Amino acid sequence: MVNKYPLPGSERTVEPGSQVVGQCDPAQRIEVFVILRRQRQAQFDALMSRIEAGDASVKPLSREALANEYGAAPDDIAKVKAFAAGHGLAVAREDAAARSVVLSGTIAQFESAFEVKLERYQHHAAGQFRGRTGAISVPDDLHGAVEAVLGLDDRPQARPHFRIRPPFVPTLAPQVSAQVSFTPPQLASLYQFPQGDGAGQCVGIIELGGGYNTADLTSYFASLGVASPTVKAVGVDQGRNQPSGDPNGPDGEVTLDIEIVGAIVPHATIAVYFTPNSDAGFIDAVSRAVHDTTNKPSVISISWGGPESRWTNQSLQAFNSVLQSAAALGVTVCAASGDSGSSDGAGVDQVDFPASSPYVLACGGTTLSASGTSISHEVVWNDGIDGGASGGGVSQAFPVPAWQNGLSATSTGGGTAPLGGRGVPDVAGDASPATGYEVLIDGTQTVVGGTSAVAPLWAALIARINAAKGQPAGFINPKLYKTPGVCNDITQGNNGSFAASVGWDACTGLGSPNGQKVAAAL
Repeated sequence: MVNKYPLPGSERTVEPGSQVVGQCDPAQRIEVFVILRRQRQAQFDALMSRIEAGDASVKPLSREALANEYGAAPDDIAKVKAFAAGHGLAVAREDAAARSVVLSGTIAQFESAFEVKLERYQHHAAGQFRGRTGAISVPDDLHGAVEAVLGLDDRPQARPHFRIRPPFVPTLAPQVSAQVSFTPPQLASLYQFPQGDGAGQCVGIIELGGGYNTADLTSYFASLGVASPTVKAVGVDQGRNQPSGDPNGPDGEVTLDIEIVGAIVPHATIAVYFTPNSDAGFIDAVSRAVHDTTNKPSVISISWGGPESRWTNQSLQAFNSVLQSAAALGVTVCAASGDSGSSDGAGVDQVDFPASSPYVLACGGTTLSASGTSISHEVVWNDGIDGGASGGGVSQAFPVPAWQNGLSATSTGGGTAPLGGRGVPDVAGDASPATGYEVLIDGTQTVVGGTSAVAPLWAALIARINAAKGQPAGFINPKLYKTPGVCNDITQGNNGSFAASVGWDACTGLGSPNGQKVAAAL
């Protein structure tokens, strides 16, 4: 008799607004990811605490060293393979560095192996998906070795954080008297980015759907008078570059990300990792980018996310562990903080994940006015209830990181309270569609905003800095927080429950970039 244990943090409940509409086909084949614990965890934790403290003497690990010293133990991988064989499951691939073993089999085999029931659900917004309720069970010899089992359900996990400019209604954006728009190079200039073209760098971009048209990119970069960057599509878990022809869909996100990065660092390589929109797909795409020994991105930009409460604890921790590996490797990860203000669209105050991970540079939003070549006015992006606002607040999943100790969040009512968890965002940049980015999507000239634009903007800044230094800036949060004045402090506006204030705040973090000062601080 084999004892089975519920996997901590794997519990799923019925998604609000969804209902069971039928059984899954027991013969349908799927792939499931088993994420294993890290070898030498205590040693790795000691290394990470030095990195988190901003210890400049710590050199980033090589991808090979991370795999060998802190990957999955061969013994743990062997146990998963034996477990798979016992249930008739095939091993599709294994990756010691990413600590993952991908199993392939039928739904009936996986239901038996992990003691789950998989059913078809219908959701009013997300459509149909495969789901489950309750916990996943693992046997005695995997108990403690397995951190997460992902891919049994495939419900959509995240949404893109971009907004196409609506027809102008002056009341939408009270702080903007007339609509203006900027090209990415104009914003790089307003934000005083150091000169450079990103030569020798690779920027990874994570996409959960949609695609880009090469003709759009060629035409867009030519219109700006910049060289066309090398763009590579990397398919992850059946994901691929698949433009839908709808600029309002994920194509808008994909194209926006590439065009912002490419316009600012045209001589960088841009690797776009396409994956299905599920927690398994999202985590695997970021893991592939982090551990990619071919393209070796030094910066990764993520413009997708969802409220912390929508993630299972196992997914949250597995994803955070991948982001921790990025920090150990000296890879900077920039993530959009969300476009729905302090509630993140969840009805109560929440922050967006993965932006809330302590190993990410969380990017919030501002509304920007310029006069000539300088910024005349910059406030928190908040275009009203339907117009979008900078995501920000206090994490309920992650404690206050060392570099945020002693900070407080100012509420819209004027009170301040010490942070009770990781504060979001860290930094900000232009995000209002009313002062948005000029891009070309599916053949149409479009103006787009959203914190989705801010993550690639910061990623491009880091790529310029990395190219100039000839080495990666790495995990930059401790350095930014230690160097007051590297950002333009935003002191006006709110995102719902939180207000801008002098210094860090839960709307725009430390502020928008002064690129020259950021470069000097790093």
